[in-house]
Amino acid sequence: MSDAPPRVLVVEDDADLAALLRLHLVQAGYVVEHESDGALALQRAVAADFDAVVLDVMLPGLAGTEVCRRLRATGRTVPVLMLTARGDEADRVEGLELGADDYVAKPFSIREVLARVAALLRRVAMERPPADPDATLAVGDLAIRPHARRVTRAGADVELTVKEFDLLALLASRPGHVFARQELLDRVWGLPYAGYAHTVNTHINRLRGKIEPDPAHPVYVQTVWGVGYRLGTP
Repeated sequence: MSDAPPRVLVVEDDADLAALLRLHLVQAGYVVEHESDGALALQRAVAADFDAVVLDVMLPGLAGTEVCRRLRATGRTVPVLMLTARGDEADRVEGLELGADDYVAKPFSIREVLARVAALLRRVAMERPPADPDATLAVGDLAIRPHARRVTRAGADVELTVKEFDLLALLASRPGHVFARQELLDRVWGLPYAGYAHTVNTHINRLRGKIEPDPAHPVYVQTVWGVGYRLGTP
């Protein structure tokens, strides 16, 4: 994936559910495209580079399981989250064996779908080759040097704590990408801190106080309400 917002293809023939998924995925920072027909969805998934596919099992044209099987047969490794109205274990196993990465049984909560999509994208990000540790990350008038653990704004040094720097470096590694609070906890503090979202909020506020021209109206560390934070590119 690039530094652009992740592209998600939602394949769902229920218009109301598709609209709901699109609304919340867009609010979470994703670029969302929709298809209701299985055969057409397969064509789009093969022709375009999506970062994730949310795929219903019961579709007109071509069943979701067959869409997944044929997609994998082309060599595409895009993460696939299957939506199924059938809770039978055999159906879930079939989807996973055909190449799906995860599944959610209907009825589901939108928060669960968002969490699972984010988890799939995290998994892909962790499997990517590491970036050059000596490369300078430049965003606006911020310059972040991960190897030297140095940050400057408009050429002036910014003194950050260890965790503040780690937070900023992670956000800057993918400008525009929305990092959920739990993901920030996992990757900056480690799993023992799971559940302490206020830890992230506190450090974000301190970080803003040091790098933002106006911390009350942040242009760098932006809040995506109900989801997490991203690094803006003013």
